[in-house]
Amino acid sequence: MVLERDLSGSLGPTAADVRRRLRQLVADPARRPGERLGGERDLAAALGVSRATLRQALTALEREGVVLRVRGRGGGTFVAPRKVERDLSRIVGIPEMLRTQGFTAGSQVISAALEPADETVAKALALAVGDPVARVVRLRLADGGPISLENACFPVSRFPGLFNQPLGGSLYELFAEEYGVRPGEALEQIEVVLAGDDEATLLRTTAGAPLLALDRTTYDSAGEPFEFSHDLFRADRIRILVRSTGATVATTR
Repeated sequence: MVLERDLSGSLGPTAADVRRRLRQLVADPARRPGERLGGERDLAAALGVSRATLRQALTALEREGVVLRVRGRGGGTFVAPRKVERDLSRIVGIPEMLRTQGFTAGSQVISAALEPADETVAKALALAVGDPVARVVRLRLADGGPISLENACFPVSRFPGLFNQPLGGSLYELFAEEYGVRPGEALEQIEVVLAGDDEATLLRTTAGAPLLALDRTTYDSAGEPFEFSHDLFRADRIRILVRSTGATVATTR
């Protein structure tokens, strides 16, 4: 049996029951992301509770990413967009990751330029400070909506003529086909950051909204680094998956 905990610590039994009933409503396969569930008055009446109790349940569900609430005229409560699952146990391009989960993948190249490597990039890519790198900044889309802002650097010596290639698709597939470079291992660090004005505008969220920042160094099969990337994912659109095996799980818990 799975026990559902009240993570907010403030829901009474009535509001907790309303949250459970609303979760079942949203989980109905007939419901689609973005579908309007109704306004507060109508939902409270349908569930037989006060609007104050309904608001408590909706606030908890909104924090969990189950529903999306829009205030003002034409607003209401909507089924939240599906979350993209990011499996850190596999090295795949975002287009492939999205396709396997039934999303339509899209990409917008924000900028592509040659620049000297700063200390952070040079250390990650085993270069000297000032060595030329190709920086590619792209906005990644799932079903037409932005999920991440990708800021990646690559050694120019490994990928000559990169900017003459199409940059909108999977760069891992491009590197394999055009340069014979395939990822063998990746080191990723994850932390929560807050969206600045520029990031919020590109990701269509609000300034100060939580983002998942992933710093990734990718190595080829010979152990040579060829990518250093700083990716910002919308925290409300992404779910992180990590697989562990018996050989790596600690037994001293």
